[in-house]
Amino acid sequence: MRFLFLLVVFILLSINVFLIFMWAPTEVHMGHVQRIFYIHVPSAWIAFLAFGIVFFGSIQYLRTREQKWDNLASASAELGVVFTTLVLITGPIWAKPVWGIWWTWDVRLTTTLVLWLIYVSYLMVRSYSGNHYQGSRYSAILGIIGVINLPLVYFAVNWWNSQHQRLVLGVGSTESGLHPDMKTTLYFSLLAFSSLFVYLLWFRVSLKRTEDMVRQNVPLDMDN
Repeated sequence: MRFLFLLVVFILLSINVFLIFMWAPTEVHMGHVQRIFYIHVPSAWIAFLAFGIVFFGSIQYLRTREQKWDNLASASAELGVVFTTLVLITGPIWAKPVWGIWWTWDVRLTTTLVLWLIYVSYLMVRSYSGNHYQGSRYSAILGIIGVINLPLVYFAVNWWNSQHQRLVLGVGSTESGLHPDMKTTLYFSLLAFSSLFVYLLWFRVSLKRTEDMVRQNVPLDMDN
């Protein structure tokens, strides 16, 4: 089952690479640098999705004290910091040729950086707390409080005078003017990145479950 899932993810990502670099038309004004868009936007979507799962898992853990919810939240946070880092890397790569600068303290960029710092803080709390259960409890509280930043990141371009491009999809978005083939590539990128995230989340949660069994000296079931 795991191999089949991985194969599907690999096929989707391979098709996605073809669509981005061979099929999607080149943007008239920005040129080839616009293709970063198909990596940047899906990475931002995963950064949001991952923290939503952190929020949900944190609530469930504090409510039930069941380890599976803590594993879900922490695994999602680990992946979330990776994809948020990807957002913060691809953004400046696009911004330099288009805006003429690598970084500006625009409200969207700043709130995204805050999201990354929340992710890092969450993981640091887990790593440096006195014991495993204390770290799980404190990080869960941070995971719940930190969700306040999500709407600030998402709606920043609508609520404030932001230099960042307007929303091109989702709630509050406006007509993007994207070529139909660009839209198709974007939607497929969202699908491919989402499948990758789900696979990695599943894999990481499985590893955490194994770590818990080792910690508790429980015989391992290698079939799961």
